[in-house]
Amino acid sequence: MSVWEVILAFVLVVLMLVALLANVLVLMCFLYSADIRKQVPGLFILNLTFCNLLMTVLNMPLTLAGIIYKGQPSGDQICRAVGFLETFLTTNSMLSMAALSIDRWIAVVFPLSYHSKMRYRDAALILSYTWLHSVSFPIAAASLSWVGFHHLYASCTLYNKRPEDRTEFVIFTVVFHALSFLLSLLVLCFTYLKVLKVARFHCKRIDVITMQTLVLLVDIHPSVRERCLEEQKRRRQRATKKISTFIGTFILCFAPYVITRLVELSPVAHISSHWGIMSKCLAYSKVVSDPFVYSLLRHQYQKTWQELTNKLLKRSSTNSSALAREPHQRSALNE
Repeated sequence: MSVWEVILAFVLVVLMLVALLANVLVLMCFLYSADIRKQVPGLFILNLTFCNLLMTVLNMPLTLAGIIYKGQPSGDQICRAVGFLETFLTTNSMLSMAALSIDRWIAVVFPLSYHSKMRYRDAALILSYTWLHSVSFPIAAASLSWVGFHHLYASCTLYNKRPEDRTEFVIFTVVFHALSFLLSLLVLCFTYLKVLKVARFHCKRIDVITMQTLVLLVDIHPSVRERCLEEQKRRRQRATKKISTFIGTFILCFAPYVITRLVELSPVAHISSHWGIMSKCLAYSKVVSDPFVYSLLRHQYQKTWQELTNKLLKRSSTNSSALAREPHQRSALNE
């Protein structure tokens, strides 16, 4: 292995470990907290977490083996199954992010009718569509034998080995990425920009009230006035930062890989295998960022994890104190 391949393998191992830990934490919070389970977005987050976990334990290890051995690390049947899963899980996770953005859009833009427009039944219907949409493309690819080990990405994924099917495969690949990556990106941009518009409108209203209050309170201390103005600035930036994170991580992680897959379709294009593997690692990094972007950095999940940690530590300390008392009790009985 070259130095570059060693670095890529190390990065992939780190991504696997962090993704496994972070997604397991999200799953534990979901199982522990009844409040999280009651919320409709919890279904979308649960679906996204399962997709990320399966990607972490099934696809990423085979890609790591492909980097190390510089070839197909398993049999054809296993490789086709993993390639099928990779196409399904990637599409499903993208559509789950789009579903979460639709939920936020309804909650912010239509707050009074949110509970009537986004119920568990509605969320289940959206998830049913995401599964049906996600599974249709890998089924079509598998039936046409367009799934296999791709040396450019060192992974089992969509791959056409027959030159006579080149035109059909190009059309399929373009349609697949248009209805997965591009569709999800358009939904994200539309919904979150609407959310940002509403958030800025409310910030302006709060700013007007704050400024009027500061004008009326002529005896207010300058430090208090300064803190109020700083809070105004932070309030305006908070929504922009969150929405930039949602859309930015989606583009940063998926766009290089999708663009590479489309450029690869050109017969005159030459793509380095190092860049192919790097773009694949960038796509895998979304599995790492999702738990933090959508769950673990939210106050509710942080509070749930703190409660769960305190409960586990308290139980551990209780067991330790009980074990410490046992020798004293035995000695007292012996005396």
